[in-house]
This record gives sequence, C-alpha cells and structure tokens, in this order.
Amino acid sequence: MEAVLIEDEQAVRLATAQTLELAGLAVHACASAEQAQQWLHAGFAGIVVTDVRLPGQSGLDVLAQVVAADADLPVIVITGHGDISMAVNVMRTGAYDFIEKPYAAERLQETALRAQEKRRLVLENRSLKQTLAARPDMPDLIGQSAPIEKVRKFIQNIGPTQADVLINGATGTGKEVVARLLHANSGRRGEFVAINCGALPESMFESEIFGHEAGAFTSAQKRRIGKLEYANGGTIFLDEIESMPLALQVKLLRVLQERRLERLGGNVQIDLDCRVIAASKMDLLALSADGKFREDLYYRLSVVSLSLPRLNERRQDIPMLLAYFVQKAALRYQKPVPDWHSAQIELWKQRDWPGNVRELRNFADKLVLGVLDDEAGAGAASGSNAAAGPDTLPRRMDAYEASLIAEAMKANAGNVASAAESLGIPKKTLYDKLKKYQWSGGARHPE
Repeated sequence: MEAVLIEDEQAVRLATAQTLELAGLAVHACASAEQAQQWLHAGFAGIVVTDVRLPGQSGLDVLAQVVAADADLPVIVITGHGDISMAVNVMRTGAYDFIEKPYAAERLQETALRAQEKRRLVLENRSLKQTLAARPDMPDLIGQSAPIEKVRKFIQNIGPTQADVLINGATGTGKEVVARLLHANSGRRGEFVAINCGALPESMFESEIFGHEAGAFTSAQKRRIGKLEYANGGTIFLDEIESMPLALQVKLLRVLQERRLERLGGNVQIDLDCRVIAASKMDLLALSADGKFREDLYYRLSVVSLSLPRLNERRQDIPMLLAYFVQKAALRYQKPVPDWHSAQIELWKQRDWPGNVRELRNFADKLVLGVLDDEAGAGAASGSNAAAGPDTLPRRMDAYEASLIAEAMKANAGNVASAAESLGIPKKTLYDKLKKYQWSGGARHPE
C-alpha cells in the first residue's frame, strides 16, 4: 500500500506522512505537484493525498490531471481554506474525499485505507479483464502454496514431453484444469478433447471413444470418428476412467501400446498421434486388486502420475482463489464485487470445503449474487457485523481472534465447553464470539 502526499509546508508534510505511515502506507512525500509527477499516472497502484494551496500547480490542478489520466485513481483533497462550495466542486470533479483542517488523524487514516482498498479492487478487476480477454479459454492455476507450486512445476516439466499422464484427485480439485494446462504446454497443435467416462452409457462407450464403421450395428448408418481419432495430433482427456468397462480397458491398453486403433466394425489400423491424460477420483491400484480395474492398464497409465491436493490441504490459497472467482462472477453476472473483511476470510479458510475448488467457485457465485444462506456466511453480502471496511488494527485483531477460535473449535470437534477451556475464556464469551464471527462450522453444546 502506498500514497503520494503533496504538501508544501515541511512540518505539516512530516506529520501527515507519519499519520499515513502509521496506517500501513508507504508514503512518497512531495513539496509540490511538480515533484509528484512520476506517480500521477494510470499505472500507480496507490492513492494521492494533496493540499489545495501549493506553489506552482494547485491541488485542484493535481485532481484534474489525475482524473484525466485515470478517474479510478483515488485523490483525497485536504485544505484549511475550504468552504462548502469548494467541497461540492471537488467531489463533482472526481475527488475520492474532501477533508478540511483541522482533522483527526484517524479520519485521514480511515479515508486513506478505504481509498487504497478501492484502488486494489479496481486494479485487480482490470488485470482479470485483460487476462480473460487474452486467454478466454485457458484455465488458471491459482495459488502460491507449496502443494500448488509442486503441481505447477509438474506441468512445466511434463507438459512439453509426450508422456501420457494419470491424474488422481478428489472431486473439484481441478483435474481438467491441469489436463488443459498440460496440453497447452505440450506444443501440440491438435484439439484438446475431454470425455467423461462416467457419463457415457456402456452401450455407447466403444463407439464414442474408438468410432465405428457404417453398418457396425443396427443404427450405425454412417461412419463415425471416435474421440481418440478426433484428438489426433492433440490430447484426449479421459475423466473418471475408473468407469470404463473392463472389456474396453483391454482395447485402450492396446491403443496405448501400439498407438493404433480400429473403429468398431472395421479392420483398418489407424495410426494415432494422441497424448492420453486419464483422471480418477478413486484409488485405481486398490480397484485393480479387487478386479474392478485392469492392473496392466493402471501400470501403463501411471508411469507419469500426479496427485492433486484437496483445498483443505492448501488453505492459504483460499483468499486468492476466492478473489479470482468473485471477480469472474462479477464480470459474468454484471454485478459489483462484494466486500468482506479479513475475519470472514479466516473463518472461510477453516471450512472443510468437501467440494474443493468447485465448491469455492460456487460459493463465490452465490456471494456475488447475494444468495448465500446464513450457514455459508451471508454476512459478507448483508453488511451486518461483517460490513466491509478498511483493514485497520481492530479488524486485524478480529481476524486473528477469529482464526484462533476456528482452530480451537475444530481441534475440539465443535465442543463449545472444551474449546472455551482451551482458549481460557468462559463459555458465554465463546458463544458471543461465535455469533459475532458467524461461525458456520457446527457446534456441540454440553448438557
């Protein structure tokens, strides 16, 4: 967080800079508008705080310049000489706020932090729009946690090779996203073809994947190119491969070994240049031990394999993921980006998220649409206790307290009495705080 401060009186400039620094902003203190020019542009990520009366260009000139360069760059105008008409004029011109001397330090700090938060959201939204415009069909691997960095490194190393890959992961962990990124990094010019093996009726399986010749069966009036052949030169993604019938697993194994296939009802061998990426939410080795999946196919697919982490194994990525999905949802539904504060994020980070990233994405949609129920944390959109605001020291303390409470509740399996004892507070106090932070993880009440 940073701010450009323009104030010609040295003592006032020093005091104001200290006030802003105490709020957590890095301050570029300038004695004139001319000294501040290097920051007064659309790419500046901070805010502008300026006095009205300055040597050379005035604060009102600075405001006009900034509005012309980027109307979303917040400018806070300060003056000891203002009146009502000036305040109205400044706000109409495009100032974020107008503060008249003398003012309380807290007033400036709160205004500056709100302005900085607005600036951050504006820049994030712009960046997202540019990303979506440049790569509308390309998924993103969001996060900076160690588990997701490991996945990212795997994609970078294995993507450019021709190796087939087996991806294992629970529902909603992003198996298709990773498959698409592997294809994007492969340099292959053919199509990425995805097929959900669990959604295909067994009677259609062979024809859909391997194709058929005209007359191969009663309704086969003309030749059909199967998914494998259609993906020639590209990548085929076989999701839920554990659902593939055992008889067809044999045929797939042969295709993988020989890189040739025969259409159903045909005799011609068709050369195949197709990378195969398979995915499963099941333990295929355990299934093979039970005779429910071919062991030879498992070992053929798992030469190169990747296990995706659950969302609760990379909780630190939740704020970044949520911000990303919220931005996308806001664009899709043409809705404003909703506000939330850090205490809520800490609570959301402690949820189990059994649906993983997919569940979080649906949560973001509901958050934007304002249809969250109380259990999911509707306070983010309702503006009650969870009303948005600057990330001040009290809010940071609330966030820390909320995280400690969430950890204690999970460690004690939702038992309020045990959690209160571990926290060293009365049960009544813990009940009040659970209500304050809209705890949604469940609670067991002692008899």
